[in-house]
Parts: sequence; structure tokens; C-alpha cells
Amino acid sequence: MSHDDLQSIAEYIMPSFPACASDLGFLFGTRHGVPEFCEVAHGLWQNGMFSRLLVSGGRTGSSPLAEADTIAERLVRLGIPEAVLILETAATNTGENVRFGRARVAEVMDLAAIRSVVVIGKICSTRRYLMTLQRHWPGLSLSVCPVNYFSIPAERWHEHEDFRARVLSEFDKIPRYLAEGFLEEINGCPAYPQFGAVKPVAKMTASGR
Repeated sequence: MSHDDLQSIAEYIMPSFPACASDLGFLFGTRHGVPEFCEVAHGLWQNGMFSRLLVSGGRTGSSPLAEADTIAERLVRLGIPEAVLILETAATNTGENVRFGRARVAEVMDLAAIRSVVVIGKICSTRRYLMTLQRHWPGLSLSVCPVNYFSIPAERWHEHEDFRARVLSEFDKIPRYLAEGFLEEINGCPAYPQFGAVKPVAKMTASGR
């Protein structure tokens, strides 16, 4: 796969929507890179990028705690007041993050007053977060603060085994998720690269290039 192909994948999966001051912060739950996620969220809050933060994520794996609870504990230790946090503790996938999170926000805020959201999530899932929000919470002005916990610059994603595997997995499944109605395409981003997805992705995963 050529350098241009790699660049096309990166631009599609990890589009740039620089973080902006927003009505709501939305942290998508995770078991990976929790310290990095929390540092990013804390920094955004300190800089006045949001006044309320939705943290969405249920129980995964063998953990007795929901992802949202684990993340919230660390955020509070960093100095974010509990009153800032809105916790959603049932979601087990990205669609539920948005649907359950939106419903949870509606319990404590006026949804009509939320016109902008700054997303905090894995850099390798940036596109899917935005497309899921577009599908289940349309009409928002969206920006993203992607969290890169892979210890390698994003432009070198294909050189890191886990980073590469996650990007290629996203690239492979987005067309299927679109066809199944889980996602909705977003404006202002490159279209899905048309050099053929499945075969080149499989080859690159095996070769490490």
C-alpha cells in the first residue's frame, strides 16, 4: 500500500475538528488510556472548553465498575468537581454511548440549549464518534480532542502494531455500519477512499506496512 493510500486512510479515520469551547463535553468511555483521557478532559475543563462533561460507559470485561465510574473517580482526583460530571453507566457500545448519554443529559439539562459538543475519545475512533453523533444526535456543532495514547505520532500510526490494527479495524467496519444504519456520514470530511478496502487492509495488517 502506497504512502498516499496510508494518508487517505488516516485522513478518513482521524479527521481534524479542532476542539472548541462547547455547551457540553462528551467523553466516550474506555478501558484503554484512561490516565491520558482524564488528563485531556481535565485540561479542557481548566481552559473553559465546557462547563458540564458527559462521561458515558458501562461495565466491560471483568471490572465491577462501569467505565464512567472509573473515569469519574480519576477526574475528581484531578480536580474536576463532581457537579460538573454527568455519568451514564449502562452503554456497552458507541451507539449506546450517544443514545443513552443524550437521554441522561436530558435528565439534568435542557437539550435544546445544547448546540455544540466537544468530543473526547480515542484518536483511532474519531470518525466513528462523529458519525454516530450525526446519526443519533443530529444538529450539533461538533469538535474533537482526540486522545493518542499509543506513544507514537498520529502520522506514524501504521508503524505501531496496536494503533495500526485499530485504525484498520475502523476503516474496515465503517462501510458495514453505514449500511446497517448505525452511522450517518458527516460533511466537511474526505469521502471513504475508493482504492478498495478489504483486501488492502488485510494485506497491510499481515505485513505491518
